[in-house]
Amino acid sequence: MCSLACSSKQTTNSGRLRSLKARRAIVLAALAGLLALSIPAVARADLKLCNDTASRIGVAIGYLDKAGEPASEGWWTIASQTCEVLLRSGIPSRLIYVRAVDYDQGGAWTGGTKLCTQKSSFAIRGIRDCAARGYQSEGFMEVDTGGSKQWTIRLADPDKQGDGGS
Repeated sequence: MCSLACSSKQTTNSGRLRSLKARRAIVLAALAGLLALSIPAVARADLKLCNDTASRIGVAIGYLDKAGEPASEGWWTIASQTCEVLLRSGIPSRLIYVRAVDYDQGGAWTGGTKLCTQKSSFAIRGIRDCAARGYQSEGFMEVDTGGSKQWTIRLADPDKQGDGGS
């Protein structure tokens, strides 16, 4: 005994149901957005090196790994006036060692701490017998991060450094 009024009521109920579902989806999306805004951002813990020079530079780093053994890695090529993340997820040791080579104008940033390197990309564990293992032993400068898990090292042209460096 359903007439035109009956099918019209079914259509109206169906339309209301769709409208209710759409509103529910909008409310849920708004709540999700508010929740995302209320959760604090995870702090990044990276070692970054900024090349404040007029040249491209090659960079190698050293540190004590999780087992307390010396390790060295390289070479990152960093364009002039740019920064690059060298290590993600925390700095493995308080002291970081850096060696950089100016590819365009020559020269290098070096220091008294000897670590193993090689001419192509590398990741080397240990500092003993570099030459016997087919590596070079080269000087790295020491950077004390004070135990920070996030650190930025800035390398500048020697003529642009103030008293105490950059």
